[in-house]
Amino acid sequence: MTNTGTQYFRSLHHGRHPEHPLVLPGPWDAAAARAFADAGFPALATPSAGVAASLGYADGDVPADEMFAAVTRIARAAGVPVSADLEGGYGLPPKELVERTLATGAVGCNLEDSGPSGALADPHRHADWLAEVCAEADGALFVNARVDTYLRGDTDPEAAVARITLYEAAGVHGVYPITAPPEHLPVLAAATTLPVNVHAAATAPPVAALGRLGARRITFGPGLQRRALGAVAEMARELAGFPPDAAPTL
Repeated sequence: MTNTGTQYFRSLHHGRHPEHPLVLPGPWDAAAARAFADAGFPALATPSAGVAASLGYADGDVPADEMFAAVTRIARAAGVPVSADLEGGYGLPPKELVERTLATGAVGCNLEDSGPSGALADPHRHADWLAEVCAEADGALFVNARVDTYLRGDTDPEAAVARITLYEAAGVHGVYPITAPPEHLPVLAAATTLPVNVHAAATAPPVAALGRLGARRITFGPGLQRRALGAVAEMARELAGFPPDAAPTL
């Protein structure tokens, strides 16, 4: 069932020089997707928090229908493979989740193992659910399993490794120990044959350094959307400060 776009997207994660991991900017709407694609990025990965902000919601509050509609617009505009951040799957059965994701035109998805309440999912039960998703997708989606132990306060790398091992056995194609400190990346990368996704926060080391530590995929969460919004806010302040008899220049 694997399609050409999915095969290409998967290939982008493998065989790369350690200092050149796959960098996936996170478009929050169709215009941002087009801008990133025009800059030459071979693929993109939506951030749920950035999309939520663009739709007027707090992170985690976007109704499933609105998220899938937003991903559809982004994938259509991008012209390159897009992976969709689908949070915890919106409570959908695996078959429906896969069908609706494929209908957007996305070639991959992020699925996290904790919910808005902050509670981590039981790792064995979550692994079983991921296995069902992967079986339903049958190779048509690149399933990136987010590991939320660090995000939820457990800083022991072995806690993340335990989940990574279960999720790899479930058949996922990548793992994402979000907010893992850079010094833990060698341990996490050594624990799996899958590409490790790293969240590049504002304080993160350079991409090449992250690659040397074991990162094979770099994403930014809502960071890029927030930078863009900062530029809009600055422009708004400038416009608000124009004297009434001055012509604004944009």
